[in-house]
Amino acid sequence: VAVAAAMSSKYRNAGQTCICSDRFIIHRSIEDSFLKRLKGEVNKLVIGHGILEKTTMGPMITPEAVSNVAQKVEEAIMDGAEVICGGNKMSFLGSNFYEPTILRKVRPSSRIWKEETFGPVASICTFEDEEDAITMANDTPSGLAVYFCSENLKRIFRVAGRLENGMVGINDGIIITAHCPFGGIKESGLGREGSTEGMAEYLETKHIFLNM
Repeated sequence: VAVAAAMSSKYRNAGQTCICSDRFIIHRSIEDSFLKRLKGEVNKLVIGHGILEKTTMGPMITPEAVSNVAQKVEEAIMDGAEVICGGNKMSFLGSNFYEPTILRKVRPSSRIWKEETFGPVASICTFEDEEDAITMANDTPSGLAVYFCSENLKRIFRVAGRLENGMVGINDGIIITAHCPFGGIKESGLGREGSTEGMAEYLETKHIFLNM
């Protein structure tokens, strides 16, 4: 479940949606097994032009976007990150292509951890306990979407309530539908799209006070 959620929340549209996962906070006890399975799924991706039926991950929007991602990956490696797979431009396909990448041992001080990547790079850090994970997840000025996996209902509602995000996906990486409110908190903005909350953005509230 966790790997499937990670794939759908990270590599769709080559990581170029505002709710794509960038930072992956994995419990230390399962890091190796998670990375092994995630790498296996990433290696199944077929990179190419979107017009081709066999393609499962397409290009990035501009060559500048590719260069930005490449620079962040290089900086992370210099900071001590380890490349599990990918980490290179795919110039043989064109100037807009970058390999789907997994980095482990990413430092929280690295730019790729602190800033939105908007590219096909999964950055991995580990945690020891629930409190540690929540602290790491909330340590960002952004607050649009977050995802986590658990089978424990008490933990699910406890953690979901403490995460500083407008949208929380649990055990799934695809959480957006037209009838659900879309929006974030902190620097991710105000207001909502979709649902009745989104319709309310187009309405004006009138207060009428009557004293008989």
